[in-house]
Amino acid sequence: MKKLLFTTAFIALTGCSQAHLNNSNLALQQPPSFSYSSLDNPPNFLAKQPSILHLADNDTLTDLAQQDSLFPSIVNKVKHGVASWYGPGFHGKKTATGEIFDMNAMTAAHKTLPIPSYARVTNLENHRSIIVRINDRGPYIGNRELDLSYAAAKNLDLDQEGLGAIEIKTISPSQALPQIQQIAAKEEKHVYLQVGSFGQQIGALKLKNKLATYNLLEVNVLASTYKQDTLYKVQIGPINSAKQANKLNQQLAEIGITDTQFVTEAKQTQHSRVTM
Repeated sequence: MKKLLFTTAFIALTGCSQAHLNNSNLALQQPPSFSYSSLDNPPNFLAKQPSILHLADNDTLTDLAQQDSLFPSIVNKVKHGVASWYGPGFHGKKTATGEIFDMNAMTAAHKTLPIPSYARVTNLENHRSIIVRINDRGPYIGNRELDLSYAAAKNLDLDQEGLGAIEIKTISPSQALPQIQQIAAKEEKHVYLQVGSFGQQIGALKLKNKLATYNLLEVNVLASTYKQDTLYKVQIGPINSAKQANKLNQQLAEIGITDTQFVTEAKQTQHSRVTM
């Protein structure tokens, strides 16, 4: 059996983000005025839930079946609860996975779900659904079940109220990628594999240069700025299939890179990339 990177989704880190312990008021605030670049506009996910894409390749189907078998206790489990959101006060700080929190990314914090892992979150009032990556711990206020990034909350139309009733359905990476691809296609965006984010440009460029020495897909660094803070995101792609993603993740694991995530971005033009 091939070693699949996605088995890391069961590695549950016990450390929690201290930022969430002081998050009692953030979710109730009105959102600030944002000036997004074309790359930072979060996609407007609508109510219709996309169906799973059919993967014709038999080897891919076998790999994905093996991958899904590693998630027997959590995949397709459904929970209901209250969601809040966090954003500007924690933008650029570390999450429980050690990743840098990007309020413009489609992520969320949960107290017990494996990190990293994926979930479909639905606003029970308007039935909008999104796919988020669980990469942080929290929330620890009242009976809240989930803490969404600003972008995730905005796409569920929860950013104004701050709190809302939601449904969480855990999904495997093989389920997540086709759904993310369909959503991205509707928004005329592409899916990339993000392999790191940095508060300093030099760190991102070092990783890009390291990856450039291997026979991988195109590697780019994109900048995401909010006020005076800029995150530099290292992304590979675009990703066109689950088989391609599995192969790429295996190659990355061989060189010590195991924390990756699927992201959607507008087409990466030379103007949008960070170059030396």
